[in-house]
Order: sequence, then structure tokens, then C-alpha cells
Amino acid sequence: MPCPARFVVVAPASRPPGLRIEGELRAAGHSVVVGIDEVGKGSWAGPLTVGVTVVGHRGRPKGIRDSKLLSPATREVLYDRIVGWADAWAIGHASPEECDELGMSEAQRVATRRALDALGVTPDAVLVDGSWDFVKDIVAPGTLTRTIIKGDRTSLSIAAASVIAKVTRDRIMRSVAADYPYYAFESNKGYPCPRHKMALQGYGPSAIHRRSWVFMDHLAWTGLHRPVIELPTQLEFVGV
Repeated sequence: MPCPARFVVVAPASRPPGLRIEGELRAAGHSVVVGIDEVGKGSWAGPLTVGVTVVGHRGRPKGIRDSKLLSPATREVLYDRIVGWADAWAIGHASPEECDELGMSEAQRVATRRALDALGVTPDAVLVDGSWDFVKDIVAPGTLTRTIIKGDRTSLSIAAASVIAKVTRDRIMRSVAADYPYYAFESNKGYPCPRHKMALQGYGPSAIHRRSWVFMDHLAWTGLHRPVIELPTQLEFVGV
């Protein structure tokens, strides 16, 4: 089987996401086109979450945008609409421990692999937000992968994936907030902010913090430091 072509697309600045790219791929014979997006990569605590969607063939829910452009309430409404409309969708996570032990690049691949395994269909083509094609070694040989810079503002598949990933991860962080009340996870979702930083100085990291991150070097009052973690070689990731 020939190697799949790889494309990089730069998104236009001010258009809502649409189905032009998905339509072109379907017309070329790719019947299952999957959009992929992640959330939580820059967070100091909690999982790295990846959403994958195969958009529906009939109509589309109004208002789908890059999740970062939507209010929390709007994302919640759209989540229900998307999961009811999409032909298939799934979520995958990498835990804080996996983010530490594997490194963020491999943790993102692990979360993506889990999402694709849970999708229930095999993709013919994959649309990835950004310029890094981290799925080419995950999908089956011959699967076309296309990276799209700011793809969550161009591709409806990617935008839908960004919404379900964001809503799912936000729900997780709100659900654990009561277990770690000092860090205000219900509002910051594990990302750095003044209250989060102050809590780290006073109480140190929680059980869901990523302890290999640089912020651990600045916890002056706890006596804690980030561990030195030797990342596995690429061969050791086979079968994760």
C-alpha cells in the first residue's frame, strides 16, 4: 500500500469552521474523516484530554466554534448537541502520572490512541489541529493525515472535537475540586493563576499535579523539587 500524502493547511482568520475540507476528502473516497483536538497540555494539574469526532452527514448544530472562543455555558449546550449529531465521537485521556513519566508528546499520543480505539470506526482520513502530525504513527498504514494550523477555526470536525474535549476535561476538574479545595480547580481547571500558585507555595502539589514540571522548582516553602524522570525510549512505547 502506498504511503499516504501529508498536507499542511493554514486556516483563514475570520471564518466560522465549516465542512469544506471534510467534503473534499469524502469526495475523494475517504468516507470516515476524523477531527482531533486536545486540551490540557499547558495545565499544571489534571489529565491531558483528546477529543475525536466524525461529523454527522445531516445538517449541523448552530454555533460550533473553537472551544476557546466560547463561554462555559455555551460549550455545555453545544456538547449535548454535538454528541447527538456526530456519527461517532470519543474521548481519551493521559493521566498526570503519564504526563510525567512519558513526557507530554508521548502522553498526547497515548490519549489520542485511546480516543481512536474508543471511536468504534476506523478512520480513512484524520484532521489534526496545529502543525504537528502526532497521529501518523498511531493510525493504520495508508490513512491520510492532514495538519491544519488553527484547524479548530476552519474544520467543523476539529472544532467539534475541541468542544467535547474541553467540556469533558472541565467536568473532571470541577468534580475533583472539592477533594483539593485550596487550588481552585473548579475555576482554573489546573492552569496557573494567582490563587493556584499561592496554594502550591503553601501546601505543595496535590496528587493530580504534574510533578516533573518547572513550577516544582519554585516551591520555596515546601522543600519539594521536581523529580528527575528518565523518559522511556520510543521502542518501549509499543503496545501502550
